[in-house]
Amino acid sequence: MAGSNEVNLNESKFFHGGSFTHSSANSAIYDTFCRRLVNICKAVVVSVNYRRSPEHRYPCAYDDGWAALKWVKSRTWLQSGKDSKVHVYLAGDSSGGNIAHHVAVRAAEADVEVLGNILLHPMFGGQMRTESEKRLDGKYFVTLHDRDWYWRAYLPEGEDRDHPACNPFGPRGRTLEGLKFPKSLVVVAGLDLIQDWQLAYVEGLKKSGQGVKLLFLEKATIGFYFLPNNDHFYCLMEEMNNFVHSNC
Repeated sequence: MAGSNEVNLNESKFFHGGSFTHSSANSAIYDTFCRRLVNICKAVVVSVNYRRSPEHRYPCAYDDGWAALKWVKSRTWLQSGKDSKVHVYLAGDSSGGNIAHHVAVRAAEADVEVLGNILLHPMFGGQMRTESEKRLDGKYFVTLHDRDWYWRAYLPEGEDRDHPACNPFGPRGRTLEGLKFPKSLVVVAGLDLIQDWQLAYVEGLKKSGQGVKLLFLEKATIGFYFLPNNDHFYCLMEEMNNFVHSNC
């Protein structure tokens, strides 16, 4: 075991989805998914609970995510490699992907190292209606009416969907240019009605000079990764495994 700490032990913090309002780290679908990540990516996975809306609005989920990151960074038993550091990746789906982005911004501003972000059809939006929102409204599990309600429940009262929490590169957002922001893997499902906002997020990262890889799965629906019975699942697992171990 003398040389074991020279090998990087990657640690992934996973933020569950649920549109800021429902589900938890204890939900069976998320517990099972995180166990699969441990097995496939050979990483320690910390699945994070956070306060949910409408009882706990913005920025509670981000504050809880930031607290979880600081906790993980302080665990000496997670240190590995020649540098004896905690090597952290952030990951999440839906609202969890949104949280991962905003926690990564805080980390970059505070000079806390995060090696990468993995966002699975992250929940972003904006005031205008996009082509994909109109075309896919109500066709695959989610309606615009649902999405609008979730944002009203999470954002500060009186705010609209151009709030930076929802639309990070929108008219009231900020550039990440010059910020030491982690590389990103953004996974977009071609049957997700908010895919246009996810693709706009990828472009926002590129315009800010940040490293990003887009995995666009044309025939995938949201939540495809919960069932390991489709090619999309195995494609995603391979991409995530390569992404996490690319710094080793």
